[in-house]
Amino acid sequence: MGWIALKMLIGDRAKFLGIVLGLTFAALLITQQGSIFCGLMLRTCGQITDITGADLWVMDPTVRYIDDVKPMLENNLYRVRGVEGVRWAVPLYKGQARVKINPEVSCGNRATVIEQAILLGLDDSTLVGAPPRSRILAGNLRDLRTPDAILVDSDRLQKLYPEEDWAQLPRLGKGFYRRFLRRQLEMNDHRAIIVGVCEATRTFQTNPVVYTTYSRAKTFAPQERKILSYILAKTDPGVPADVVARRIRSMTGLGAKTSQEFTWMTINYYLLYTGIPFNFGVTALLGFLVGTAIAGQTFYNFTIENIKQFGALKAMGATNLRIVGMILLQAMVVGFLGYGLGVGLAALFGWRIQGTELAFYTPWQLLPITGCAIVLICILSSLLSVQRVIRLEPAIVFR
Repeated sequence: MGWIALKMLIGDRAKFLGIVLGLTFAALLITQQGSIFCGLMLRTCGQITDITGADLWVMDPTVRYIDDVKPMLENNLYRVRGVEGVRWAVPLYKGQARVKINPEVSCGNRATVIEQAILLGLDDSTLVGAPPRSRILAGNLRDLRTPDAILVDSDRLQKLYPEEDWAQLPRLGKGFYRRFLRRQLEMNDHRAIIVGVCEATRTFQTNPVVYTTYSRAKTFAPQERKILSYILAKTDPGVPADVVARRIRSMTGLGAKTSQEFTWMTINYYLLYTGIPFNFGVTALLGFLVGTAIAGQTFYNFTIENIKQFGALKAMGATNLRIVGMILLQAMVVGFLGYGLGVGLAALFGWRIQGTELAFYTPWQLLPITGCAIVLICILSSLLSVQRVIRLEPAIVFR
């Protein structure tokens, strides 16, 4: 009976392809929009995941996400260092800086370029929070301690030097970035010299990321009484990070989060206080409804056209359960094909946009979610057909 069901399904190629294309469109849209949404959420916490080596982030207790910087007094650093279980603690500055490139002192541009940048000030002695050596594309991280030195991320470098011959980048690779070393620019009216180019995780904002030392960041930044943005802390071996975080909160009154907790706190803020989840959810829902409508209508018409064949099978002794099984087998086959094609096209789309401004990340949890959505579409599409076949009188074949 299964072979007969498949022959009936494939026999009408136009309707068979219509059902598969409807399910493919639904799977593609759900997977693609879900992957873009997950990619955007990862970008919101990109700077948290980039900073490795520290177990805890200590901040003002009213901070809600990574970009919600509320400066603290620098003596809080020594208070955190005095908490039991803290192995070391270093300062981190995070703020905005105005980058100005004057063509008179920097080659590559014939016009003045002014851009806002994300400025990160790392501990002078340890450079905790700097990109690892594997992500340094040009220059040396040790040079960051030289006067006026900064490290610039490669993704946004084109915004600072738009007139550079970027067409040579695919051919030269990392060697292309060496031409930017020792170039001068201005950071809030202070001279800065590029000593390295690095890879940095793309952030939710589109501004370039600039690394420097903490003491130099205080020079670049506008003068304020409170300048300390975050404190990065490492716990003693064998001491759970969440235990030390509770001690810091109780003894200092500051906020203390593990890296994972701070990551989820940032993601939850964007989920709750922005329209991103709603927008992507509506798009995915439309894909689900359109897929259901196309597959349901086509599948129902397919059943109606084959109603005499089903009547003949019932007249020959086939039970309702066997007929329903045939319909469900047909739905399962087209659902499997539609799911595979849709997810495959979404993966191809993600591969093609690698390295572009569009965020794309597909967690493994998204694949079973898409599969459940396709199964639900197939079930809904089969309900009308199943009801029509169950009520079918075998005598219809003799009319």
